Amino acid sequence: MEHRTIKQQEEALAAEPAEPPGSGRASDSTSTTPQPSLPPTTEPTPAPALARTPRPALWADVPDEQWDDWRWQLAHRLNSVDELAQLIHLTPEEIEGLTAENKFRVDITPYFASLIDPDDPRCPIRRQVIPLGRELQAFEGMMEDSLAEDKHSPVPGLVHRYPDRVLMLVTTQCASYCRYCTRSRIVGNPGANFSRAEFELQLDYLRRTPQVRDVLLSGGDPLTLAPKTLEYILSSLRAIEHIEIIRIGSRVPVFLPQRITDEFVDMLKQYHPLWLNIHVNHPKEITPELSRALDKLSFAGVPLGNQSVLLAGINDSVNIQRELVHKLVRNRVRPYYLYQCDLVKGAGHFRTTIAKGIEIIEGLRGHTSGYAIPTYVVDAPGGGGKIPVMPQYLISQAPGRVVLRNYEGYITTYDEPLDYDPHAIDHLDRQAAERLEPGQVGVAGLLTGKISFIKPEGFDEIHRRNGIQHRLNSSEAKWQRFHMNSTPDDLSAAPPASPGSNGTNGTRAANGRKQPNGHTRKKPNGSRKPTPPAGSNE
Repeated sequence: MEHRTIKQQEEALAAEPAEPPGSGRASDSTSTTPQPSLPPTTEPTPAPALARTPRPALWADVPDEQWDDWRWQLAHRLNSVDELAQLIHLTPEEIEGLTAENKFRVDITPYFASLIDPDDPRCPIRRQVIPLGRELQAFEGMMEDSLAEDKHSPVPGLVHRYPDRVLMLVTTQCASYCRYCTRSRIVGNPGANFSRAEFELQLDYLRRTPQVRDVLLSGGDPLTLAPKTLEYILSSLRAIEHIEIIRIGSRVPVFLPQRITDEFVDMLKQYHPLWLNIHVNHPKEITPELSRALDKLSFAGVPLGNQSVLLAGINDSVNIQRELVHKLVRNRVRPYYLYQCDLVKGAGHFRTTIAKGIEIIEGLRGHTSGYAIPTYVVDAPGGGGKIPVMPQYLISQAPGRVVLRNYEGYITTYDEPLDYDPHAIDHLDRQAAERLEPGQVGVAGLLTGKISFIKPEGFDEIHRRNGIQHRLNSSEAKWQRFHMNSTPDDLSAAPPASPGSNGTNGTRAANGRKQPNGHTRKKPNGSRKPTPPAGSNE
């Protein structure tokens, strides 16, 4: 009964005048190539029927006009044992999962359910949306919010983890529900949905945070929002001057391609530059219906990417991944990320080793086009963000030379220039505006000298050893690095440079190495002259 109430709420949310169902471009149904004139008495040639995924007998009598209506699809989702038993032969473990209390929400659109093999419990479509009893089992490392998104939320629903971009959660509802959902703590629960007042808090934060240039809409699925609500959010974001890019993460084109109507994409393209990342895990999900939806989005100028999750028994195969990325690029979708499965409740039986992910990238690199290879990432538990993981192609390095290998095992060397001057670009570098990254310069800040170290949490407290502040540790100037380009005020607080130092206070020479006196020495022909040994007469 409770679940039916949820559906009623969603139907009320979407209770706007329906767009014409099954509307499509001319390329979907008729050829645009001019045809020779026919005699008046000749009967017109009927338009070829749209390619469709075969429809199960359960919906054989449903008119195409209803089947192609996204609102009908949402209103007739399957979620119970009785409903799903009409379509597939449920296993005891599936029945256990479907009848379990406190399970993550189940809802499957008729369209997506039509892709399920009714007789194969290992069907990759089936395993993504139908729960198993083992989904409720705890596992080592499991967390409610494994990515610490809520910890990085300055206002409800807004995650600001990276310096220049934010994740904006706009709904907790989806067209269907993936069993490995990283936000299962809130997704599927209408009681956890975001209000108009919380949208305003999110927008106000963005207005007063000029370092943010890129906003990603997610949830839940933003494309399940009522059209007016989604357009309100898009128009409000586009009105903020420093917001350059709007992105949407959605699985609606996969679960509910009927939602991608001409009217809908006409609305989206008003808010360019707008990007869309879809979520396809297996080649079987790429159907004629999805291809038409992607085609409409591409023609509307929306760049498309794909984010997959590496899932045990579903797509943890080099051959499956290769077929998937090839199908994606044929549909003008760039493979973007391949995610290691997150440490969330319900995902334990989907997890693979990281070694498997590296093996898959090894099987793609060199064996297919570079633009068809996603970046394999681990979204760091605890809130560290996405960490790329890949095979090791840099074998070794020495001054002036690196040793590399390719996908075949071919090993080669690359000779580096000895007279390279990294400071030759400085005059141009100063002309490029540097974006604010308050407190988040990270490892790049170490390399550029903006910071001298990154300390683990509690480092200073541990090393005080419960001692006292005294004459030897009272001045922080002792641990500030001296820089040759410092101002006089800065120099007064820093110790003098010693001529025989190891170079930590000097500037970099032409090859990137530091000279003790801060000067770069060069031979007349431009090559670097070596620094004389200590104590020499030179």
